[in-house]
Amino acid sequence: MGFAISFGNRGFGESPLRKSLLKHFGVPAGKIATAGRQFPITARVDIQSGLENLLRSRPGTTLLGILSPNPHEPPTLAQTLAGNHFPIDAGPLQHDEIDVGEAVPVRCLKNGLWLSREKDLPFAIIMVPGGRFGLNRGVQVEIAVPAGEQGAQFSQELFRDLELLVSKGQTYRGRIISLEGHIDPMGGGSMVKVHRLAKVNRDDVILPRKTLATLDRNVAGFMKVREQLKSLRFQARKGLLFYGPPGTGKTYTIHYLAQLPNHTTLLVTAEQVGLLDEYFRLARFLQPSMMVIEDVDLIARERTHMHGGGEEVLLNKLLNEMDGLREDAEVLFILTTNRPDQIEPALVSRPGRIDQAIEFPLPDEEGRAKLTHLYARGLEISAELTQLIVSRTKGVSAAFIKELMRRCAQFQIEFSHGNALAQPAVDAALEEMLFAGGTLNRRLLGGEGVEQTLG
Repeated sequence: MGFAISFGNRGFGESPLRKSLLKHFGVPAGKIATAGRQFPITARVDIQSGLENLLRSRPGTTLLGILSPNPHEPPTLAQTLAGNHFPIDAGPLQHDEIDVGEAVPVRCLKNGLWLSREKDLPFAIIMVPGGRFGLNRGVQVEIAVPAGEQGAQFSQELFRDLELLVSKGQTYRGRIISLEGHIDPMGGGSMVKVHRLAKVNRDDVILPRKTLATLDRNVAGFMKVREQLKSLRFQARKGLLFYGPPGTGKTYTIHYLAQLPNHTTLLVTAEQVGLLDEYFRLARFLQPSMMVIEDVDLIARERTHMHGGGEEVLLNKLLNEMDGLREDAEVLFILTTNRPDQIEPALVSRPGRIDQAIEFPLPDEEGRAKLTHLYARGLEISAELTQLIVSRTKGVSAAFIKELMRRCAQFQIEFSHGNALAQPAVDAALEEMLFAGGTLNRRLLGGEGVEQTLG
């Protein structure tokens, strides 16, 4: 931990808060030392509760709100003690409502300054968003103590105690989360979004039996024996690549996997690639974790297909972050793509990055029959009509069948045929989906391959 003496008083920007700090410490600013740590943004609630826990037993502790005139940079104790041109001052306590996945959000301080003592040793702690120019990439905790060995030792011990409490925090563990790209620069709201995905049961994942067996062994099976593998000194991280045509169930399967117990899921979209470093940081912090990067070909396309240096920077960041994980890191990567031929060989050819590719093909006859009944919802479908649908949907995606059953239901209602699906509704739905909208409509709905079987 770096330990530095703060700047001396330069004679300007004197604020009431600076006067209060100097009175609290009883020494000139030049004899006060500060040290800081930055925590992941997901630790915000746990840091506040940890600090409250550590300071609860110290009578006379005072909590102050912080007001900073500089919206582009988080306030620090060092700046306040230095008395710079942007004096930071005390103000009312301000809170954000943080969604942590529960029915009621958690109230959390935007900025907080605690003044306290450890016997005869005065100290101060500030907690603020840890980012500049509106980029909230974490939470900054800074401790100020009198300079010297006693203060340095106390500061280090306090950080160790806080880190231990934060590491045990459960705020986002076991949740499905992603990061928001933009946030109030002064800490308004939360950068973390908690996803509440619809429940997907194991029986609802309709894939070829071989594909499903490979999936189970490489995800749930791997998680089950990971501790034993670690004890044998095998690496605990793993990388999977889901590939196949659009609409074949890759995202749907991820929704099922995200609900497996005892791990945190991080969902990364193509629009959030600029936050890759923070996602990897969270993956380590919240492990065991699963990081899902959808449409990875948009990040890691083959270098000859790139359109600028910026794309190569993102690819290198992804490769470096994956390589930088320790072998005992309990992180599972799942990358998805509709275009595996465009992925950079450096990502898929080196062991330890991608350990298993799993193909999501267009559904076969058995799969189409199961999908028909899965998406029929409240409709009753006879065996004969099921077989008719299966025979007339060869080459379509799972997404096509899902939409087909919705349209069947709509026509069924319009024809007033009750809940037992009738063939006229099926004929009308197929006609509209496959012919009325032309080739483009078939492509949009995932039925591009079916035209060769019709006529």
